[in-house]
Amino acid sequence: MGKYFGTDGFRGEANVTLRAEHAYQIGRFLGWYYGELRRQKGDTTTPQIVIGKDTRRSSYMFESMLVGGIVASGADAYILHVTTTPSVAYVARVDQFDCGIMISASHNPYYDNGIKLINHNGEKMDPEVIDLIESYIDGRLTVFGKSWGAEIPRAKRDKIGRSIDYASGRNRYIGYLISLGVYSFKGLKVALDCANGSSWNIAPSVFNALGATVSVINADPDGLNINANAGSTHIEGLQKYVVEHGMDVGFAYDGDADRCLAVDEKGNVVTGDHILYLYGRYMKERDKLVNNTVVTTVMSNFGLYKAFDELGIDYAKTKVGDKYVYEYMSEHGCHIGGEQSGHIIFSKYASTGDGILTSLKIMQAMIGQKKKLSEIVEPLYIYPQVLKNVRVADKEAAQNDPDVKLAVQRVAETLGDTGRILVRPSGTEPLIRVMVEAETKAQCEELVDSVIKVIRDKGLAAE
Repeated sequence: MGKYFGTDGFRGEANVTLRAEHAYQIGRFLGWYYGELRRQKGDTTTPQIVIGKDTRRSSYMFESMLVGGIVASGADAYILHVTTTPSVAYVARVDQFDCGIMISASHNPYYDNGIKLINHNGEKMDPEVIDLIESYIDGRLTVFGKSWGAEIPRAKRDKIGRSIDYASGRNRYIGYLISLGVYSFKGLKVALDCANGSSWNIAPSVFNALGATVSVINADPDGLNINANAGSTHIEGLQKYVVEHGMDVGFAYDGDADRCLAVDEKGNVVTGDHILYLYGRYMKERDKLVNNTVVTTVMSNFGLYKAFDELGIDYAKTKVGDKYVYEYMSEHGCHIGGEQSGHIIFSKYASTGDGILTSLKIMQAMIGQKKKLSEIVEPLYIYPQVLKNVRVADKEAAQNDPDVKLAVQRVAETLGDTGRILVRPSGTEPLIRVMVEAETKAQCEELVDSVIKVIRDKGLAAE
């Protein structure tokens, strides 16, 4: 991770960590950089960059600053307005933009925001471009065989770019999702929790078009209520709604709708692991599971792996982050992967996690098998899990301490094939995360605490 950009963009509190001038600088660089790339090839046409945003109040400020920077550098900015992250990725890829930008802090509260960059293939931006942006922000840019510092050329006269309303791109994405509906949803009652975010007008349009009887909650954004007791991070409201109103299924999205969790007709939460299980199994039964592999992260539940073993499905484990899941899928040609949190990637249809697409695929599995969601996921046993964080002075020293490693080994031996332990450093904080999955919650607590005690007894904790 860089100084400003993490695995999911430049994120922070609006006008504190992530400021308006940062957005302007990012726009300036991207508009100039893609123009220069064209010029180096003898191409004098104008670069084109597409921009989407979520419903946060600060998203409008960042949109204006990005557009200002882009056009000042001689590129055209195409504005999708309020839309989802996967829609920006789709439009960037299909309409052959130089790159895409999504303004969102995903599931974070309204006062945070972020700038996510997407390349022309609809994938997360190439790391080398991110490095150049950071260099430009810090006034030390060197590229194309020259040191620019913080001064890159501005467009003049007829070379100044334009801003263009591109709501049609968002509408085309909606049409694309509708086209993926294999079955009619007629006769099914579906509840959607839009988190007062990007999906508020897109998801209902898709489900209505496919014939479902749709009920929508948390679809009244005011700039301050995105993710507020709503959406995939506060799914209890949807659970209650589904049960009280006799819905067949419910889907909850996060602020930018790149993730989805579901609720079955009984009100039980269906996590990303459940989704990987139900759709991985559905694909295998139809001989559609390419390489017979589902891609997970190391945080997927032990029960998921046990279930895959019983089904004869292979699996890969990547580092935490949908970025790493997608990289593995691309390299090995896998068609389904994702995270426990609900970032699910169907690589045949999208280059990023797409919450609305995920909900359509769950509907397909339900209708195709003529089963309720609870029946489809019933065979999957999710093991109790306890995760605790320990603040440390040195993450590497704590994780590699011989006594800590011995304590971890003892836990692994105790669990055998009835659970697992995972000890890993936080990617952003001075923390060691200790996680145990076992047959009972009490056993999880006991074994996690046994490792944390060693960390503290050795003087490695900073608490």
